[in-house]
Amino acid sequence: MAAPRTLRLRYQLLVFSVIRTIINTGFRMLYPFLPTFARGLGVDLSAVALAVTARSSVGLAAPIFGSIFDVRSRRSGMLIGLTLFAAGLAVVWIWPSYPAFFAALMLSGLGKAIFDPAMQAYLGDRVAYSRRGLALAVVEFGWSAAFLVGVPLMGWLIAVRGWQAPFPVLAGLSLLAGAAIWYGMGSAPAAPVRRSSALGALGNVLRRGPAIAGLSLGFLISTANEAVNIVYGAWMESAFGLQVAALGAASIVIGAAELGGEGFVAGLSDRLGKRRAVGAGLVCTAAACLALPLLGRELGGALLGLFFFYLTFEFTVVSTLPLMTELVPAARATLMASNVAGFSAGRAIGAIIGPPLFGYGLLANGILAAALNLAALVILFAFVRID
Repeated sequence: MAAPRTLRLRYQLLVFSVIRTIINTGFRMLYPFLPTFARGLGVDLSAVALAVTARSSVGLAAPIFGSIFDVRSRRSGMLIGLTLFAAGLAVVWIWPSYPAFFAALMLSGLGKAIFDPAMQAYLGDRVAYSRRGLALAVVEFGWSAAFLVGVPLMGWLIAVRGWQAPFPVLAGLSLLAGAAIWYGMGSAPAAPVRRSSALGALGNVLRRGPAIAGLSLGFLISTANEAVNIVYGAWMESAFGLQVAALGAASIVIGAAELGGEGFVAGLSDRLGKRRAVGAGLVCTAAACLALPLLGRELGGALLGLFFFYLTFEFTVVSTLPLMTELVPAARATLMASNVAGFSAGRAIGAIIGPPLFGYGLLANGILAAALNLAALVILFAFVRID
């Protein structure tokens, strides 16, 4: 019986990785093509950045849904998330306007905020903690694959068919992904240990000090990353005159860095211990935040700086996932959804403060990001004991 279960899990990991590539392509294509979407919609850059901020804010509702899926099945959470994601992208295709774009980001952001924790909790239920770093890192390959494959393809579609072209393609792929979940996962029941209610699961998380500390880590890390992430496309375009196709190519460099970060997690996180891996990642990310503006005086140095920035960040954030799944096992989906909320709040704050800071130069963004990562390091070793 062990062999069929292992094969089934491997199949599911592959399916999850492909689905995450689709979702993350829709999520991440905004950043390098932010000026392109602004021009297509006939609005300025700050208006599109506001829509990105609103999308991040939607993730704050994730704990409500996560607590429901601690009581109901993980599969239902994944299906609902994919349906909302597809619906959001279809809105822009049907009605290409700024209000539709804004609504699309809200719906697709909510879909991602529901799908990801349900999937992570599902794996947390079925993979031993000693091997969970490897399993979650494999699924997270869908994050880097979005920049290695998805975003360059969307850049090509934009160049050939216009700024709207990615939306119907990604909506259709999301529906196909939902069919794969429906037919390929069985009933996918909730965690073996169930809470009496969704509110009980949420209360269980909020009463745990280590869980609150873990959620603080996600908030600080994502705020730091977004303060740089939100402006890197504009920085590359203004500093080096890169056009859409070149920005798409630059995304391959970032995707390769993130793939490397995920690979390091797959190979090292379970061996080093999750807490030590996160700590090492935070130190390296802080250094990369300070190095990026210093290296970015010419194009080669800028690409090198982006490579190390995204390599270290990806290693850090993926290392936190297996750690988080074990902080409150009885309310795993709720905690992972709360982690999404923490990351969403951080992205919202980073998207707000990033562009004004960029007015003083990228170094200002880098200094803030480094400081936030070091604050997260203090919290990690002071309040999170599990390794």
